[in-house]
Amino acid sequence: MSGLIGTSTSATALLTSPSVYSSRSSTPALSFNPVVGQSHGKKFYGRIGVPVKNRRSCFSVSNVATEISPTQEQAQKLSKESQRPVYPFAAIVGQDEMKLCLLLNVIDPKIGGVMIMGDRGTGKSTTVRSLVDLLPEITVVAADPFNSDPEDPESMGMEVREKLMKGEQLPTIRTKINMVDLPLGATEDRVCGTIDIEKALTEGVKAFEPGLLAKANRGILYVDEVNLLDDHLVDVLLDSAASGWNTVEREGISISHPARFILIGSGNPEEGELRPQLLDRFGMHAQVGTVRDAELRVKIVEERARFDKNPKEFRETYKTDQEKLQEQISSARSLLSSVQIDHDLRVKISKVCAELNVDGLRGDIVTNRAAKALAALKGRDKVTAEDIAVVIPNCLRHRLRKDPLESIDSGVLVIEKFSEVFS
Repeated sequence: MSGLIGTSTSATALLTSPSVYSSRSSTPALSFNPVVGQSHGKKFYGRIGVPVKNRRSCFSVSNVATEISPTQEQAQKLSKESQRPVYPFAAIVGQDEMKLCLLLNVIDPKIGGVMIMGDRGTGKSTTVRSLVDLLPEITVVAADPFNSDPEDPESMGMEVREKLMKGEQLPTIRTKINMVDLPLGATEDRVCGTIDIEKALTEGVKAFEPGLLAKANRGILYVDEVNLLDDHLVDVLLDSAASGWNTVEREGISISHPARFILIGSGNPEEGELRPQLLDRFGMHAQVGTVRDAELRVKIVEERARFDKNPKEFRETYKTDQEKLQEQISSARSLLSSVQIDHDLRVKISKVCAELNVDGLRGDIVTNRAAKALAALKGRDKVTAEDIAVVIPNCLRHRLRKDPLESIDSGVLVIEKFSEVFS
């Protein structure tokens, strides 16, 4: 795989060689190499749109602790400014397969998220958290816990929809897309939110305390060690990611709110795999491994030491590369809707899926979407067989495992079948 992944001279391309980021003054590189076993390489509101259904109730609706005073907003702003800077995405060495999967999901959130599996200490969490800097700003309704879009009723919380129906003015602010970390010990109430039954019965009000899914609306939800979560909680996350909605029920009272987010999970295969039924719900699967090259390991250690010594200065050295990546992502998202894939290529993708005995059609759909996103990232409006070769192992290999006791294929079977069908 060769060629530039860029859209214009103003959005400098991600190079396809070498497989690591070079010096800080150079353009960041990604290696899109389909060779298996190598660690290379409507709007942006979430998953599948679900029509908003009108629900009639004898209760009025109120959110608990949703109003934020100007003083609190200023305090939150100062708090964010004083937070320790995150490691720059452009400074991460190697692990290009993981980085590519993340970028493609940012370009097209309908791909369905990423499951990242790899050894301890391989930069999984660091890479995911560094993605925040590349995300664009969005317009949200001020003091709203659901990050409601003032122009899209389907992404609005309950109160905002009611205000809109009454013709009230909606104050808005610009903010960065949110990324929410799900704590490993989080309860279902913490994730989904809770209903105050006592207040509902005594005051006739649906008092709802939003959870992490509300906070993640129109953003990213990151679950580290997702393979250690209770299967029921993983089901809840995947259902919300797929439908774009979260429903909380208690004592006959039901409240739904938008929960459109990119779900990113990570884990260590030594601690067990997810059930095949759950793995299939993730759009893509990325494998990361420990770097074995001594020189590369030294570079990683030195770069990390520089960051720890002076994070702000370190980030400044990568500011240009970060801005180029932001421009490239923005350009790709604008181009995505015009990207085409020939019927012959779509047929071959489905033939690969059928001959690999992939259950359902998620594999076909995700491969098509990922290939289009990659073409857009490269600045093209047409998908090639090379684009498909790059993404198809990440889209299919986790769907081949039928027995929970089996390990996930490294991608060899997918590449072999792809070569046979596309030759």
